[in-house]
Amino acid sequence: MYHLGIDLGSSSVKVALVDADSGKKIISLHEPPNEMEIIAINPDWAEQDPNMWWTHVCNAIKRVTVEADVNVSEIKNIGISYQMHGLVIVDESGNPLRNSIIWCDSRAVEIGRKALQDLGQDLCGTHMLNAPGNFTASKLKWVIDNEPETYKNTYKFMLPGDFIAYKLTGKMATTKNGLSEGILWDYKKDDVATDLLDYYGIDKNLVPEIVENFTNQGTVNVQGSKETGLAEGVQVTYRSGDQPNNALSLNIFNPGEVAATGGTSGVVYAVSNNLKPQEISKVNHFAHVNYTASEPVIGTLLNINGAGIQYRWLRNNCGNDSYDVMNDKASKIEVGSNGVVIIPFGNGAERMLENKNVGTHILNLNLNQHNNAHLYRASLEGIAFSFVYGVEILKKDIGEIKVIRAGNDNLFRSEIFSNTVATLIDHDIEIYNTTGAVGAARAAGLTDGDFEKFGENITKNDHVMTYKPLQDKAAYQAAYTTWKNELEMILKHK
Repeated sequence: MYHLGIDLGSSSVKVALVDADSGKKIISLHEPPNEMEIIAINPDWAEQDPNMWWTHVCNAIKRVTVEADVNVSEIKNIGISYQMHGLVIVDESGNPLRNSIIWCDSRAVEIGRKALQDLGQDLCGTHMLNAPGNFTASKLKWVIDNEPETYKNTYKFMLPGDFIAYKLTGKMATTKNGLSEGILWDYKKDDVATDLLDYYGIDKNLVPEIVENFTNQGTVNVQGSKETGLAEGVQVTYRSGDQPNNALSLNIFNPGEVAATGGTSGVVYAVSNNLKPQEISKVNHFAHVNYTASEPVIGTLLNINGAGIQYRWLRNNCGNDSYDVMNDKASKIEVGSNGVVIIPFGNGAERMLENKNVGTHILNLNLNQHNNAHLYRASLEGIAFSFVYGVEILKKDIGEIKVIRAGNDNLFRSEIFSNTVATLIDHDIEIYNTTGAVGAARAAGLTDGDFEKFGENITKNDHVMTYKPLQDKAAYQAAYTTWKNELEMILKHK
């Protein structure tokens, strides 16, 4: 028997099959071959067509079953991971009324900022554990204010993963985890965040049915079967935003455990049981995948927009070196990049910097001394320093870090990046071969609640290596201090 995992990103849909007993990956692939379109008719906007997602999900599922040569009757459960914070609104027939306003759209920043001012830090912090920010609830308020006819015809709103589950099963539902990602969950009341809904003028009846994770959330119906090729009756048993799912994929369930991701953007996601966070405007707090009211496991997410995109920009604009060549050149430059400093925040407003749009800065460049190798090293160091800076903020809410795990991809394949982070935070970083789709597929089998066995399978199947802090820290600490001073000088003028 097999479990199927779907990972709906903003660039592609990934689908994986795993063995139901061992969790071993059978196959993983993505659709489409090129990146999915993001529609940006205004500079701060980012939208995608939910029906486009569904088309690629169907194509990927059909390919998986054919290429793995499995009988669809042997697929038992489905798990769904999805891009967080997006807004999908549908009519009574389940048809999207507009494009989804996705995670990287920043049109609702001011709406969220005003909500924090009006509702107050105490209510937002103690009930929702977050400032309303630029999240799903605030995006829906933008629709109310700017597209009243669309809102008038809205039957339900959903997160992106909820929409995929609906297309599979015909059931409109969401989870506490998903609502918390949209700043729509009240932890004190253990209910929908009616204070924020009422403030924004959002009808509570638009919230779908709330289902629990690791249970039967709906079964593939006739239409879902026809469009995907799956057998009718296959259960959807799990759904989660991509970052909590990434943590699950790395066996992160307990307080003090941390998952890190170093892709286009960077993420540090830490688990705690802190229901009184201090940093509600710089980091985000969500119900983790194993959250319950009696055992409130909270995922604290620090996002760094300007991460791998900085290194990719250099690759595309500095002679078109491959990443391997860039890494090799950078390795020949000493720690500190001979004084060159790169502040890598050129991918929009940074929440950990209180939503300031700092931009990318290349500082101390000497045209007679420095070349592209210095830029490569300074870029990797600058991104690593931004992770370290974020961890300093994160520790105020989560306390002691017990373990850090990361996927064996993107930035964590760079020894410079990984050694810099490990050395400055003074902690091992365990590297694992896994993906969001594989994690979601494995999570689909967690209906037995055996998290220990689940974690053992990950350790057995996926562990690659561990980066350890270097003994000689002085050069790293000096370079970080210089970088941090430059950043704080820039922040003073923003």
